[in-house]
Amino acid sequence: MNEARISEIAEIIREAKGLVITAGAGMGVDSGLPDFRGNQGFWNSYPMYEKLGLSFIQAANPEHFEDDPHFGWGFYGHRTNLYRDTVPHSGFTILQKWIKQFGLDYFVATSNVDGQFQKAGFADDRMLEVHGSIHYLQCTVPCSRHIWINDFRYSIDESTMRSMDVPKCPQCQRLARPNILMFGDYSWISKRSAIQEENFDEFLQRNTNNRMVVIEIGAGSTIPTIRHLSEKLGQKQKTRVIRINPREPQIRAPHYSFSNGAVETLSQIDNFLD
Repeated sequence: MNEARISEIAEIIREAKGLVITAGAGMGVDSGLPDFRGNQGFWNSYPMYEKLGLSFIQAANPEHFEDDPHFGWGFYGHRTNLYRDTVPHSGFTILQKWIKQFGLDYFVATSNVDGQFQKAGFADDRMLEVHGSIHYLQCTVPCSRHIWINDFRYSIDESTMRSMDVPKCPQCQRLARPNILMFGDYSWISKRSAIQEENFDEFLQRNTNNRMVVIEIGAGSTIPTIRHLSEKLGQKQKTRVIRINPREPQIRAPHYSFSNGAVETLSQIDNFLD
């Protein structure tokens, strides 16, 4: 890795007043989480769905909650258990260290629904989860706009990918679902994410004239929401984007790209900041 380039980035971080961390599914890879890249990647993590001939898009379809709730919750219950058991990798700690070391005003924008940033200690009021969070539930109907914490315990039969039990709405006792924006979803309650968007807008406003650094990690082009956000933020003259992506690192100057994983890249930059 080019030491001169890393030294430049280290100086950008030292001089910045604000930090935006943008993250896609690749952020969790170093923690052992799957990124579901392509059908084969999804099936490697969930071989039962390959036998059933279901892609990630089909498995993550909200129709399952209407047609077969125990099957619908088989996928999301399994993911809930996985995310609860996962320990965030050291890259999260490095980012927190920089925030504290340089007194950075920060915000996190992620397409991930896994709650790993909060689990690693990032403040919940500095999060924008554009697709919602698996750690919150809502009514499938929905009977109201109520969103509540997902503390349900899931027992999954992995041979059939069915959940033994399913959570219910506390108000109407009908089926509950994750407060996640799914594929072909018309009943997602976006209230929580809308509040997060307002907080993010306030963050951007107070940093309008400040030097900013955007660190984008593991955001692919298949669902390009996060990449587009990074590039939009990078259009400001005082903002630089650092894109970390082993498969799709391309970004135009004056921004920077690294084709390695999160922990490796952040650790190398951190060595220049000590």
